[in-house]
This record gives sequence, structure tokens and C-alpha cells, in this order.
Amino acid sequence: MSEAPAIKEIFNLARLAHIADETCAVYSAFDRQGFMTRASQGLDGLSVMQRLNRVSQSLHAGLPQDYVAALGILYQLAPRLNSAFVSMILPEYVALYGQADFQRSMQALKFFTSFGSSEFAVRHFLRRDFARTIEVMHGWSLDENPHVRRLASEGCRPRLPWSVRLENLMIDPSPVLEILDNLKADDSLYVRKSVANHLNDITKDNPQWVLDQLEAWPLHNRHSAWIARHALRSLIKKGDARALTLMGAGDKALVTLTDLSVSPGSIGLGERIKLSFGLTSTSDKPQRLIIDYAIHYVKKSGGTSAKVFKLKTLELAPGQSVNIRREQQVRDFTTRVHYAGWHAVDVLINGQCLGSSGFDLSE
Repeated sequence: MSEAPAIKEIFNLARLAHIADETCAVYSAFDRQGFMTRASQGLDGLSVMQRLNRVSQSLHAGLPQDYVAALGILYQLAPRLNSAFVSMILPEYVALYGQADFQRSMQALKFFTSFGSSEFAVRHFLRRDFARTIEVMHGWSLDENPHVRRLASEGCRPRLPWSVRLENLMIDPSPVLEILDNLKADDSLYVRKSVANHLNDITKDNPQWVLDQLEAWPLHNRHSAWIARHALRSLIKKGDARALTLMGAGDKALVTLTDLSVSPGSIGLGERIKLSFGLTSTSDKPQRLIIDYAIHYVKKSGGTSAKVFKLKTLELAPGQSVNIRREQQVRDFTTRVHYAGWHAVDVLINGQCLGSSGFDLSE
């Protein structure tokens, strides 16, 4: 099986040529060859975010140095780019060259976000002028466009992946409360995913703050309930009693676990394991079960570190039995390298370990 191309190859030579051609189409004076030379220099050694930044700088060298004139060209370029991720070079341009023109730059970020996202770019303005930027984002959270509403949440996530952290919000998330409250029942799944991820970010530093907010939410609303369920995933993986209670699974699971199996018992890297077990209710009442499993990965030092994976949530009637199965490939990621040895696998029901098995990973 061939490996998937690295994400940084979004900005390969063919894509640079596309950007150059489309810019020439809206601005005939654009120096195509100069852009290609600057944008491609040392390309192999650059990460995807470094490439994005390099392309924006290379565009700047070939556009009018007057910011307003350059923006007019970029507004025309936005709908011509053939990748939503690539279009993020446009808000990056705003972050690099528009911080002295705040109002115009906020309007530009709002416009460009519909073509990809301005989530990375707006953070530069938050770090430079937090109060004024967060006030604009409060307004975005009420916009009729779901892309703009999502930007209001995604742009101020305290721990947004691939971007700088917003340390002030990691300490005190209260400035974003109005934004999250405006979006707590949003009818767009695109927006709801961002709100859930934002709240999950906050649980890493201020878990009780998130629980305080969610306990006041209208969780009878299916959109709010969806956000809360996904927002609490990290706390539920940790077995947090308050989060489990909020999700209706705070009581100890009254079940018996049977036929727990992880097969095969020995695998090589890149192969798959199959986890299976049965559950039978011993309760005389219906009960909600949040079912997870943890794999204790062997570390380079020889110790282990557990990672919890979501499995499913279900309602189990009195005396009811269910069979649970899950397959998972064991392979290296940029964020996790595997080492040989015994990997214990725990079954977690409502935050409690009810049984363990495992597999041996060979060299």
C-alpha cells in the first residue's frame, strides 16, 4: 500500500503554479516567475504552515505595496483558488501586512473565511489587540453566515492545533463566554464542531468552568446536547464523575462483562487488532452506558502510557445483553511511535475499568 502524500504537499509546485496563474488572471502586472522562484525556494524543507507563510510573503512581493490596492486584488483571487486550505494564504496576508489597518483587516478576514478559514490569521490580531478583536468576534458569532460564526469560535480556541496558544484564555476563558453562549444551539454542524472543540480545549486548563457553563445549558435541545457530549470527551475519557453525570452516566454501571478478547494475541506494526466483549445488564432499571477502551502503549523507556478511545454510548434495558466489537490498526503516527512489548487493553464503562486483556507487539 502506497503512503498518502504529506499534508505539506498541498503547496507543491503544481499548486504554486496554479496560484501564480490565477493571480496573473486578476492582476496582469503580477511577476509570475519572481513569485515561483521565491515561493519554491527551499520548499522541501518547509512544513505546511511555513509553506503557507512563504506563499503569502511571495504574493506580497509581486502585488502593489499599497495595502488597500493589494486587498482589492486578493478579493478577486479568493474564489479562483482550487483548495480551501490554500485559500488560507489570503488571511495570512492580512495577518502579515494589515495589522496597522484594523477595521479593514477585520472585514477582510470575515470575507476570506468563507473560502477556507481565517482561524490562524485572526490570532495575530488577538495577540496584538485582544480587547478590540474579541469584541469584533462577538459580533461574528451572530452573523448569518456559518463560516463567520465558526470563525468566532475557532479563531479564539485557546489551544488551536498548528497555531500559537492564547495564554490569556488558557488562564481565564471568560472573555469567550458570550461567543460560546451565542453558538450553544447553532443549527450548523460545522459551527457546533468548533464550539465542542473549543470547550474541549478549555477543559484542559479550566474543567470546572466548562462544567459550570454546560450545567446551565438547555441540554434538552439536541444541538446543545451534541456540543456538550463532544465537548466533554476528554473529561469522560478520564472518568470525571461530574462530566459523566452531566451525560446521564454518573452511576456505576450494573453489568457483567463476558468473553473479553483481543485478537490476535501477537501482531506486527501495521497490523490490526480486534476487540470484542459482551455486556449484560444486572439492573432492574434502564441505564446509560458510556463505553470506552484504553490501550496502554509501551514507551521507549519501557514504561507504558494509556490512551483512551471512544467506543459507543448506549441505553441498556434491564436484563438486556449486547455484543461490542471494534477493530484498530496499530501503526506509527507523527504524534505516536510504537515500541515492542505487551500492550494491555482495558474496557471502561462509565469511567470504571471492568476488564482487561491485551496483545503483544513484536519488533
